[in-house]
Amino acid sequence: MIVGLVAGVGLLTAQDNQECMTNLSIFAEHAKVKNYDAAYEPWMKVRKDCPKLNVATFSYGEKILKHKIKNASAGEKTQYVNSLLSLYDEWLANFPSKKGKSVKGSIISKKGQAMVDYKKGSKKDIYDTFDKAYTTDKESFSYPKSLYYYFSTLYDLYKTNGVSMEQLFDKYEDVSEKFEDEGKKLAKKLDVILNKEEAGTPLTSRETKNKRVYNVNSTAIGKYSGNMDAIIAKESTCENLIPLYKRNFDANKNNALWIKRAASRMDAKDCSDDPLFVELVEALHALEPSAKSAYYLGFLNDKKGKTSEAIRYYEESINLETDGYEKAKTLYKIATKFKKRGQKSKARSYARQALKFQPSMGKAYLLIANLYASSANQCGNTQFEKRAVYWLAANTARKAGNVDASVKSLANKTAASYSGRAPSKTDIFTEGMQGKTVTFNCWIGSSVKVPNL
Repeated sequence: MIVGLVAGVGLLTAQDNQECMTNLSIFAEHAKVKNYDAAYEPWMKVRKDCPKLNVATFSYGEKILKHKIKNASAGEKTQYVNSLLSLYDEWLANFPSKKGKSVKGSIISKKGQAMVDYKKGSKKDIYDTFDKAYTTDKESFSYPKSLYYYFSTLYDLYKTNGVSMEQLFDKYEDVSEKFEDEGKKLAKKLDVILNKEEAGTPLTSRETKNKRVYNVNSTAIGKYSGNMDAIIAKESTCENLIPLYKRNFDANKNNALWIKRAASRMDAKDCSDDPLFVELVEALHALEPSAKSAYYLGFLNDKKGKTSEAIRYYEESINLETDGYEKAKTLYKIATKFKKRGQKSKARSYARQALKFQPSMGKAYLLIANLYASSANQCGNTQFEKRAVYWLAANTARKAGNVDASVKSLANKTAASYSGRAPSKTDIFTEGMQGKTVTFNCWIGSSVKVPNL
């Protein structure tokens, strides 16, 4: 009897497994061609009877339910939304990793995003879901839109006195650093492709596809991190920052991360005239001499007019930095400082150095383009030659868009603006300059070819 019973159970299990495999195959074929209505019933059977069979149950299931939600009547929509939220919990329970790496942060943040998109739960519930994703598995929580809502939901809580200003600033720094990390990963991948293109080597079809994906993701990071910056700009005024940091300085004077963030925020908001900024920089350099602290010391000497001391600290900052992309970031900051001081040649030099470490840094090309455009009246002997500088500026701006999708829109607008200020076709014809080269003997030390008519 026992042997017969076991054999019977084994037969039933085999039959159940075969049925699961059949239903998996059916719903997957329908889902591949986006026939989600036909996929729904066999998919639900697999979801209910054999959830551990294949991760496709959840990756396709998400698409199936989103389709159902989109096309549901008002009465059915809630049912499908609740089903989707439950699906993420089931996904987490059955497939919390992929190829040996945790994807918990990704799955939980998907649930948080669905709560935002379909207006489920309170602001606190939504924030707690995103926070769980971030604290459980920060690495795989990387979707730019969800990172933005993670912060913006906390901002909503802050506006109703649910959290303090200090908590808001701390979370802003956390998420900003996450955006930077994700941007750096993309830049490293993109720069490999750009260097290959620069060398004249044709890209494979896979590399062409990857370049397109990297550019899309880079644009999303630029958009959502920019939206987050716009939110914090309302609160991070010097009037708010200085009293807050003064109040907390004694408690954090041995906390290098806190000091670094406070100094960075004060620098970004031009609060560096306050004595507190000096205190922060000196404390940081004493605690942890680093590229960051050396940069700030260079900045302070720059403000005092001690240019040689400033440059010495700036160079020390670059030498102390070991990460090439962080070097690029510092070099770009130094370039902007020299640009503000009107030292155009130095500004371009540092921007070019930044591009050596990060060829995809479009904003460095935009900075150089702006330097050229601002020199139109200082370079060239004739009015035609002076206005020809705008062609050089426009070409440089276009290069920014070619290497960095996150600034492509701005780069195209900038290039169009500069081109509009360059000599017209009538000017070219009247001067007989078509196809000729105009050389700029000022600080630019470069040339541009006049377009053919």
